[in-house]
Amino acid sequence: MKLELPTIQNWSCHNCSGCCRQHAIEVTSEERKRIEEQHWSSEDGITEGTRLMVPFGPFWNRRYRLAHRDDGSCLFLNDEGLCKIHAKFGEAAKPLPCRIYPYAFHPDGKKVTVSLRFSCPSVVANAGKPLHEQSRDIHEIANQVVPEKTIEIPPPRLSAGESVDWKDFHRFVRHLDQTFADDSTPFPVKLLQAVFWVNLVGQAKFDNIRGQQLEEFLDLITTAAKSEIVERTDEIDPPTKLGLSQFRLLVAQYSRKDSFVEGIGSLRNRLRRLKIYWQFAFAQGLLPEMREGLAAFPFDDIEKPFNQMPSKAHEILSRYFRVKIQGLHFCGPAYYNVPFVEGFQSLALIVPAICWLARWHAVSDHRSSLVTEDIAQAIAFADHHHGYSPPFGGRSFRRRVRILSKTGDLQKLIQRYVC
Repeated sequence: MKLELPTIQNWSCHNCSGCCRQHAIEVTSEERKRIEEQHWSSEDGITEGTRLMVPFGPFWNRRYRLAHRDDGSCLFLNDEGLCKIHAKFGEAAKPLPCRIYPYAFHPDGKKVTVSLRFSCPSVVANAGKPLHEQSRDIHEIANQVVPEKTIEIPPPRLSAGESVDWKDFHRFVRHLDQTFADDSTPFPVKLLQAVFWVNLVGQAKFDNIRGQQLEEFLDLITTAAKSEIVERTDEIDPPTKLGLSQFRLLVAQYSRKDSFVEGIGSLRNRLRRLKIYWQFAFAQGLLPEMREGLAAFPFDDIEKPFNQMPSKAHEILSRYFRVKIQGLHFCGPAYYNVPFVEGFQSLALIVPAICWLARWHAVSDHRSSLVTEDIAQAIAFADHHHGYSPPFGGRSFRRRVRILSKTGDLQKLIQRYVC
């Protein structure tokens, strides 16, 4: 199996234990049997009779996940932030989802491309060994999770009615990556340029445009984007009232911290979510305290002028986009099977949401200026959901993306919040 690794990304586990607190780990029947037969005792910090697994799902499709403590941490997380299963039996004894994270593997023609989840703070910080130095370990994981017939999967559609083969699809991906690889252009400008030419792709027909002609077409529209959008300007029309309302609802979804431990499916939590969405839709009252680091403050505090993001934050956002683009982690099988254009519009929309969350993080710390940590934390919050939370692939979310794109509010939101 040939793997395509992101060349700009480093990662090593730094035992922050974040993934052991924010993810519910489903286990196979074989993994469940193996863990239950490992003879856990009070010497391991697990008293006799402690339930190691928790059932979930309907009775006709009963599944199991690792148990969590009342504080949300995995039952097998020790006081040093390490996995007890790993410490006692080695990494190979852990459930496969624990071994995979934060890697993501996606079909890419005759190879498999590797992306990473930026919900991991070490990925956001680019901390650790270059991925190419870990190729052997990554291949070992990929061999366990990538289906044998992956190379038979067709490329994502470009738009609802347009498709090309893998070779031509890679042309679109390469031009998108090149847009964000330009270090001489500020990140907000690169983002607006990409939105500009991807929107043109969404309007085009490619029945008779292939190969070199397609390359020339992409060169033409990407050059036009650079000529049309050369700098960010504050002299823009504000987003529409509907656009702002839809955008705040999207931010509410990104700010959620979903887990089975919190009883996300209970009636009480559903009613609480409805109240929260009402508050966000109409910006009424105080922001609800959604999670640690996002405290209750007036909505107006987020809309006040903030300083420009530090240059380091721009670098993180550029790297975030390039890893997602190179790893095809924004469309097709990796992202609810949406087409290239819609998937990129969703990815572009995450940026003003990240900046809104970063402002909220700063206000919660009683600051009116952004620091790199605000952006880094907001990326981790938002990317926790990217491609993995079912509501983000649902009709209402996809309709919201289409509305904000068609009305031009996407660009206006970028101009308003991405500084």
